[in-house]
Amino acid sequence: MIVFYAKYVLLLDFKPPIEDYKQNKNNMEVIDFNKQNSILNQFIAEIRDVNIQKDQLRFRRNLERIGEIMALEVSKKLNYVTKEVTTPLGSTTINVPEEDIVLGTVFRAGLPLHQGFHNYFDHCENAFVSAYRKYLDEVNFDVHIEYMASPKLDGKTLILVDPMLATGNSLYLAYRALLLKGTPAKVHLCSVIAAQAGVDYVCKMFPQESTTLWCAAVDPELNSHAYIIPGLGDAGDLCFGEK
Repeated sequence: MIVFYAKYVLLLDFKPPIEDYKQNKNNMEVIDFNKQNSILNQFIAEIRDVNIQKDQLRFRRNLERIGEIMALEVSKKLNYVTKEVTTPLGSTTINVPEEDIVLGTVFRAGLPLHQGFHNYFDHCENAFVSAYRKYLDEVNFDVHIEYMASPKLDGKTLILVDPMLATGNSLYLAYRALLLKGTPAKVHLCSVIAAQAGVDYVCKMFPQESTTLWCAAVDPELNSHAYIIPGLGDAGDLCFGEK
């Protein structure tokens, strides 16, 4: 069987216009889990720890656990409808989500996080986008989007997960690619480790009123290679081995 797919190539320099978005008033809701105490912090500590993170199986499982916890919190923001359920001994009513959810993921580091979300949103549809950095020299690079598979998005709730939010370009270009499948009514962006510059960039580029940004932790800066400091390293390599 021969499978054909469309190729999407979207390019954007990695340096966000900091001087522009610092002046932009942010109406987007940004939720930073690091500002509150929960068991989530234990898993964040382990994926950051230079000794513990060497265990690929544990690293992937911790990302999955973080995804499960974040999925529970995101679920509290959804719209619900009352449903009647028949049990072997009678009937009862319960509130269940009424939104049509599409769970989107940026390859490859996003796969364990996606699994954690999917464990809870097991009735959702799924979307996948590839994103990678193509270096022009030792410092500068373009972000390439070359593959996208998604159901229709019009009027649905898109939950787009990516463990690392550095500059925000990869996440934004993934979203741009997904818009070829329609415009979602709501967007939840979920990241494990974010840089403040990436948070600011996302707040500038995404629809303000319909987007919520969820971060397990927000770090202060990026280095010259646009890696988050202190961050945790390369999440994709820690999950699946070096490229």
